[in-house]
Amino acid sequence: MASSPHAKPTACLALADGSIFYGQGFGATGVTVAELCFNTAMTGYQEIMTDPSYAGQIVTFTFPHVGNVGVNSDDDETAEPVAAGMVVKWMPTQASNWRAAQELGDWLSARGRIAIGGVDTRRLTRAIRQQGAPHVALAHDPEGNFDIGELVAKARAFSGLEGLDLAREVTCAQSYRWDEMRWAWPDGYTRQEAPKHKVVALDYGAKRNILRCLASAGCDVTVLPATATAEEVLAHEPDGVFLSNGPGDPAATGEYAVPMIKTLLEKDNLPIFGICLGHQMLALALGARTVKMNHGHHGANHPVKDYTTGKVEITSMNHGFAVDSQTFPDTVEETHVSLFDGSNCGLRLKDRPVFSVQHHPEASPGPQDSFYLFERFADYMSAR
Repeated sequence: MASSPHAKPTACLALADGSIFYGQGFGATGVTVAELCFNTAMTGYQEIMTDPSYAGQIVTFTFPHVGNVGVNSDDDETAEPVAAGMVVKWMPTQASNWRAAQELGDWLSARGRIAIGGVDTRRLTRAIRQQGAPHVALAHDPEGNFDIGELVAKARAFSGLEGLDLAREVTCAQSYRWDEMRWAWPDGYTRQEAPKHKVVALDYGAKRNILRCLASAGCDVTVLPATATAEEVLAHEPDGVFLSNGPGDPAATGEYAVPMIKTLLEKDNLPIFGICLGHQMLALALGARTVKMNHGHHGANHPVKDYTTGKVEITSMNHGFAVDSQTFPDTVEETHVSLFDGSNCGLRLKDRPVFSVQHHPEASPGPQDSFYLFERFADYMSAR
């Protein structure tokens, strides 16, 4: 897919402020409109593109070597890409990896996702940091014909993610069981055949690796749709309840999820564990507030301090909203904080086995700094 730096542009990224970035298109053709964010991870572009938390967003990759290891079915976090598109510095070269089953461009094309290469991603990332996550239109036309005025108008007409409930769009259509555990050499993915704990996981956009980590921690996992009621959850007689990651505005999803979580909190000592959007909605249920961040946290190299141990973990992050820890009631303790900007990254109830984190402990950035959180959840269920 390499192209001459002087080739006619076949893709265009138009920002709502009128800024235009030209490059070479790959993947699908057409136009897509979304919020633009950047991700600083050096690996995991396939997992990022298939992470449901990126619904409604186009991802700028700050690391230039995207596509060099191809794609394969084992690394999908959900069945299809969810991110609206991707922006990269260099056009992907031919994949070179023993696990590669397909080229990135072909994979994106078959799944209707637009990508642009040859963009000055350093300049673009600086603009996102300074001005906040912009609304953009991304177009790919092999003939290089673009109506710039129309693209800018499309970007300006995008409603944004505030007030948007995207969990309904990415959640499962019906409940299902999960027993696949984490990947391990040389067997790959194996099944949990002797679970100790019955867990109900609410799917607000759950990543497969989170479900695998629960299974590896000894959990028999039943996944329910985002709109499940407390009665439907409790009908499974769970030993614990898990609140998954997901996209969109937590306050919007919280309109139906928060009342359900409040009912679960009334059950004596029922262990509850939340990640990302699940963390934010648990905070809302406990009386705190969430706020839209300037450009969010997206990457696999974010330092987070655990106040309960004094240790610093290198974590994976993916969120554009944050919990305002200043609004915590007296019953809630802040457990984790970002060392980049001091924003909240974790909480727990002082007298109950209820806790959550903003970062992604399943994503192996440290590479295993945060796996203890799944074990903590299992320990709470054992104690109960």
